[in-house]
Amino acid sequence: MALSAAHVPAHVPVIAGAVPQAVWPLAATLGEGPVWAAHEGALWFVDIKAPAIHRFVPASGETATWPAPAQVGWVLPCADGTLLAGLQTGVHRFDPASGAFTLLCAPEAHLPGNRLNDATVAADGAVWLGSMDDAETDESGRIYRLDTDGCVDSGLQPVSITNGPAFSPDGHTLYHHDTLGRRIWASTVHDGRVTGTRLFAQIEAGAGYPDGPVVDAQGCLWVGLFAGWAVRRYDPTGKLIGVVPFPVANVTKIAFGGPDLRTAYATTATKGLTTAERAAQPLAGALFAFDPGVAGLPAHLARV
Repeated sequence: MALSAAHVPAHVPVIAGAVPQAVWPLAATLGEGPVWAAHEGALWFVDIKAPAIHRFVPASGETATWPAPAQVGWVLPCADGTLLAGLQTGVHRFDPASGAFTLLCAPEAHLPGNRLNDATVAADGAVWLGSMDDAETDESGRIYRLDTDGCVDSGLQPVSITNGPAFSPDGHTLYHHDTLGRRIWASTVHDGRVTGTRLFAQIEAGAGYPDGPVVDAQGCLWVGLFAGWAVRRYDPTGKLIGVVPFPVANVTKIAFGGPDLRTAYATTATKGLTTAERAAQPLAGALFAFDPGVAGLPAHLARV
């Protein structure tokens, strides 16, 4: 099933030339968290439910996979050459050479039904990460800030499933999602403190659920739609200005990569699909690439 006209709001253009192509048909259960590591020329991402960490090198087509000891929501390159991984059990240092995971902090050790779900790195190297109720019912998901001084709650209102966050180019706007409420929020950030939360966009019923966000070099927000067959692009005012249709229903998140950051890589998922839906979507769970028509922002390295 391709994206139908019913999934695309009236007067919203399909982004010209943005035709997703599967570059790694790995059939991930819940592919997520793509991030471009420029120093490696590689894309890192995860399969939350497998659980596993994946690495893809576009120049050679090389792929690699490491099993994770618990559900893993994201992986982020660090300034010291290591990686951070957000597991259900907490934030870990991950060593690809040995496959070892070393626990750094467990912000929700008191909430065993929660897991870490998505994350980004601010310009100062601090990691902003979100959690969620793994059963997707309780409003126990929070957003935290992690740096060399430890992990603190951002103070944002808890929701069942957080997604994001993502930062504007100037670092002063934090985008974060209430996925089940289909709401995209924007908050003001100064010196690591969050204020002034406002509704940025509301995803209409029937169009899917806002999953991972990322911001491009023009300050526009790109949002994967789970059960929505698409990626959307919003301008900094919250106006929907473009859509990229996908041949699969569950699009989770994109990352800008390549030497010029002008290739978009998208993770997808088979989670929740019936046998008939899987048959109709043979590329569900694949890693896709497309031309977004705009450059992305370089990913900051975590300093934790």
